[in-house]
Amino acid sequence: MLQLKNLVNNVLQPALAEETLDVFEPATGRVYAQAPRSRAADVDQAVQAAQKAEFHWKGLSPEARSGHLYALADAIERRIPILAEAESKDTGKPLSLALSLDIPRAVQNVRFFAGAIQHESQQVHARTGFLNYTLQPPVGIGVCISPWNLPLYLLTWKIAPALAAGNCIIAKPSEVTPYTAHCLGELVIEAGFPPGVLNILHGLGDEVGVPLCGDARVKAISFTGSTRTGAQIAQQSAASFKKVSLEMGGKNAALVFADAYDATAPESYREQLMQILIKAAFLNQGQICLCASRILVERSIFDAFCADFVKRTQSLTLGDPLIEGIDQGAVVSLEHHAKIMLALERARQEGGVFHCGGHRVSVPGRCEKGYFIAPTVISALGPDTITNQEEIFGPVVTLQPFDTEDEAVMLANATRYGLAASVWTRDSGRVQRLSHQLEAGIIWVNTWMARDLRTPFGGVKDSGVGREGGWHALNFWCEPRNICIAEA
Repeated sequence: MLQLKNLVNNVLQPALAEETLDVFEPATGRVYAQAPRSRAADVDQAVQAAQKAEFHWKGLSPEARSGHLYALADAIERRIPILAEAESKDTGKPLSLALSLDIPRAVQNVRFFAGAIQHESQQVHARTGFLNYTLQPPVGIGVCISPWNLPLYLLTWKIAPALAAGNCIIAKPSEVTPYTAHCLGELVIEAGFPPGVLNILHGLGDEVGVPLCGDARVKAISFTGSTRTGAQIAQQSAASFKKVSLEMGGKNAALVFADAYDATAPESYREQLMQILIKAAFLNQGQICLCASRILVERSIFDAFCADFVKRTQSLTLGDPLIEGIDQGAVVSLEHHAKIMLALERARQEGGVFHCGGHRVSVPGRCEKGYFIAPTVISALGPDTITNQEEIFGPVVTLQPFDTEDEAVMLANATRYGLAASVWTRDSGRVQRLSHQLEAGIIWVNTWMARDLRTPFGGVKDSGVGREGGWHALNFWCEPRNICIAEA
């Protein structure tokens, strides 16, 4: 049985009470590891470690902090195959996806902010008799809470800018997928980080996340996860005026116009559109906050598009995520599997037409007890149905027809979420019009999941507060201080 550990003050250790949580491999349904079940005493110990390291870490030059981060990125890169296998085992995602996306992106995240902090500049404003300049000191001890769907990818996305800006951090990974966070703890020590700069605590949200967010010594919280949990963090943090960044749920729409798919569109364009939309719907079993779970299609092409999309969905290969050539692995947990199956039953009750999927899949061999669900395509559900309103976060996509541009925008905006959207059209004027009307933090045109780490990332409405990425992330982890000097 694999024994995972907390990282506190550069020591890998069990929870102080020596309690553990079982960790399941989604593909098999079996326990393969135990993670620390940390509690308030562990939180206090980690915060104290961060306090002791705070003065030294923020006193280092940006180049020195950058050097530590580059060393960490190099350590991650050297272990890409090992970390990818750990991520696949922990999450149920295909090993090929972890190898090509998750772990390389973790390396990229750390390297990006290691470089960015070396180019930090300060504002200077001169006027007659006065000189103003603005410093960007770190905000203080921070908490980074990351989700289970992209464990190392999103954990590094949070800790890298926080550490680069000079903050000491306590990271709380998901208790569902703790393996690569444990591995990261080992690499932090290998990379030579000063003790206490980065601490990693495993455990349940109520027993670790809540006391962390309520601790008066913590000055900022960066969270990615469900809207419900994000709302609880916002309420808890408000009383102590902590800085909060929340990246939460999505019910993202893809708008497909006739000119993108009808006979006037080049065959290569149509092929690219379909390949990308299949990924947008089902990558990582649909367990990405940016997945296009609602595809809106102009009515004149709806039937042809639906037939093509369903055929391609049915061709996806589902099975043991460690086997080469698998497109779809297991969903992350038995609890989440049950949640998705309940959503599918509700879609049937609402009158949805199931074109494919909608059922559990039994994978023979070692994965016979795994948490597999067939990729599912549903139509004939209106915008007000629960299926089209609530985030399912699984391999489930709905198709809805529209007749006009205005109707397409209305359908796209008809949820409480506003994280991402994509528009598929060859009409440049339409691109400009819709880009200003869609209520989403990021809008892709004729593409999906194309990311530039310099750009702001985050949602509107119930999808979040604040922005991550580039200087937006670094600025969050700083507390600007203006100095005004009068001429002598």
